[in-house]
Amino acid sequence: MEKQIYLIGGSKGGVGKSLVTMALVDHLLEQGESVLLVESDTSNPDVWKAYKDAVDAHLLNLDEADGWIELVNLCDNAPKSVAVVNTAARNNRGVSAYGQTLNSTLAELKRKLVTLWVINRQRDSLELLKEYMAAIPNAEVHVVRNGYFGEEKKFELYNGSNVRKTVEDQGGKSVTFPDLADRVSDDIYSKRLSIARASKELPLGNRAELSRWKGAVAKVLSEIIV
Repeated sequence: MEKQIYLIGGSKGGVGKSLVTMALVDHLLEQGESVLLVESDTSNPDVWKAYKDAVDAHLLNLDEADGWIELVNLCDNAPKSVAVVNTAARNNRGVSAYGQTLNSTLAELKRKLVTLWVINRQRDSLELLKEYMAAIPNAEVHVVRNGYFGEEKKFELYNGSNVRKTVEDQGGKSVTFPDLADRVSDDIYSKRLSIARASKELPLGNRAELSRWKGAVAKVLSEIIV
């Protein structure tokens, strides 16, 4: 089996996909992995801007068939790199139309597709997840409750839902992603910093908060990242 493909989804804007993607890339690099980064938010490519000089990074439009074809080719050409795909807010349309291109090639790629589906506390995150799971049935799906929107018990709609039961019955996990202080996340985004650079360049107090957050992130990711 070659390295896995991690797809960070959620389909909605503002649920925190980009920060989860950056945390995952940082975690993989600290584990000594080679990372192939695919940024599909071509209108606002925050992750690509932060990591384009640190990893093999590509901008692809996954609203079109060509984007999915190129995604498969990139994964095929870099079998020793873990692929990390950050999806755009609108991406469920592209997944429904063209996701089978990736789904049908996973066996030949010898890769597992692992999806981290980032949610807030609203219902549409769950409806979009059902659509995604129907479009790419071979994906292993884990749900990431973004702690920015509150502690775990506040995600009542998801916690008591049939969607959660389906995810967990299929072997997926439900985890809560730790919140990062706004002043630190704002610096990371506004200065286009990777987490590694932010850990060196931000003021001392900001770096201490970032270190705390990274430790909490590592515990969460250890539950779902092989």
